Amino acid sequence: MNSVVKLLAFIFIFTISAVRSREIEENVKFFKLNEKVIYDCVDIHKQPSLSHPLLHNHKIQMEPSFSIPNPKYKGKKGNKIKRTIDCPNGMVPIQRNTNEYVANGKYWAEKHSTPLTVESHETHFAGVRTQDKSPYHGLAAWMSVHDLNVSNDQISYTAIYVESGVNNKVNSIQTGWMVNPSLFGDNRTWSYGFWKGANGAGCYNTICPGFVQVSKTDLLSAPFPYPGKGQGERAVYTSILQDKITGNWWTTDVKYRGPDTHIGYWPKELFDLIANSVDMVGVTGAVRASSSGISPPMGNGLLPTEDEKASAHVKNLEILDSEFIVQESNKYNLEKVLDNNKCYGLKDGKKGISFKESILFTYGGPGGDSCGI
Repeated sequence: MNSVVKLLAFIFIFTISAVRSREIEENVKFFKLNEKVIYDCVDIHKQPSLSHPLLHNHKIQMEPSFSIPNPKYKGKKGNKIKRTIDCPNGMVPIQRNTNEYVANGKYWAEKHSTPLTVESHETHFAGVRTQDKSPYHGLAAWMSVHDLNVSNDQISYTAIYVESGVNNKVNSIQTGWMVNPSLFGDNRTWSYGFWKGANGAGCYNTICPGFVQVSKTDLLSAPFPYPGKGQGERAVYTSILQDKITGNWWTTDVKYRGPDTHIGYWPKELFDLIANSVDMVGVTGAVRASSSGISPPMGNGLLPTEDEKASAHVKNLEILDSEFIVQESNKYNLEKVLDNNKCYGLKDGKKGISFKESILFTYGGPGGDSCGI
């Protein structure tokens, strides 16, 4: 009799546990960020990027072999990092690629211009870049984050990037923040990634196979929270760094407090020009005008002023040199890139007490219908 009771008790407990497991599984099945953007928790080894023809034999790198030095700016509150979600262990968040999202992503990817040249139709840049003492293996920078009024046929973004080009062929990786209502489905400011590799392949985020997601919490593309009262300025401190052992290009959210978060990486197999290093690194604000020729605002929508904190700004630009050593950007000849001073501005930052606390440059502007193409 006792054995029967024990058996029934075991069956009951097992059934309850199975039901709870199913409930937990249902609760973490997906995360809806808005009506158009949904993330599913997917087995890390079954994520779509691994279906890329160049990645059939790719072994996932769970974490980079490097650690990022801590150029921790001892500021007050701020650096509010984009919203995170939490998938179960062994799973990662992968954006659901609806037909509309893929179509919009392909449309904007075809129009996305590289900062390698500034003669891009309907695109304007304001930032800095360098080819001094190349090659490089990456960079990191702190960028203020802003909300902007951008129409459905325009985009405005600020990003760090690594690039190389030969003739008409370009390999590029970018990450930063963007306002693109057509792509993201709302007018909020989103983090994003973009890559262009071998044979001209590439895309935003994970619209096409390529980027390998490793973090189960932090996303390559997610909306930044609106600023709260007393929280200080919003900013993102991000990096694109090549792993010395694997050659993969990692992107990481650098945290002022607490451990950094390694989001994931673009495998070296995707590239034919930057598999081993890059010839150019930079950070820039950029806009894409509408077909009617009206350019959107850049930065915080205002021309830079003497009040640096009232302008969109960049600081703590650091470069991973040819020996995989992190160098401060003031050791390089930085080329200014401003292709239109009617609608946008670019100003050197004032020298602070130290490199860590100095603003590298301020930038931005209102845009308008007289910016040219």
